[in-house]
Amino acid sequence: MQVVPTSIPDVLMVQPKVFGDARGFFFESWNARAFAAAGIDAAFVQDNHSRSHRGVLRGLHYQIEHAQGKLVRVIEGEVLDVAVDLRRSSSTFGRHVAVALSAENRRMLYIPPGFAHGFIVVSDSAEFLYKTTDYWYREHERTLLWSDPALGIRWPVDVTPLLATKDADGTPLADADCYG
Repeated sequence: MQVVPTSIPDVLMVQPKVFGDARGFFFESWNARAFAAAGIDAAFVQDNHSRSHRGVLRGLHYQIEHAQGKLVRVIEGEVLDVAVDLRRSSSTFGRHVAVALSAENRRMLYIPPGFAHGFIVVSDSAEFLYKTTDYWYREHERTLLWSDPALGIRWPVDVTPLLATKDADGTPLADADCYG
């Protein structure tokens, strides 16, 4: 596999080595030894799977305690995946990475703890898989406002995205709980 730093070096793009022939394809989506050798030495404790329709925006979510690292990928359709650095001590605080992930490109994105994360579905539907380094705790979950102009995220939407109430009511960066 090939692991490439993004514009925020701690967020890593993973391009797996895909073996394909007339029967289809095969690749390792997780191998602890190979990922550790590539700089992703994470202990994942939970796998999540979601399905969403075109225009659904999920995020930008994070946990202020029990911060989660995530390894994300799409197995059907396509999304624009976004990670926002919420580590005040970081030189990239408040900046974001936006990457197209699809079943076709088979890319994965590793987002370390300390980031808000979200995505919008740009295909008819998408199935999204992700591993997390800590469990979900409702009491520690926070939502950063997806449309906050301070973030400068260019979401590919020509209409208002479909949002959960918690996402529509997210907190702007200036008022958000952040990491040290």
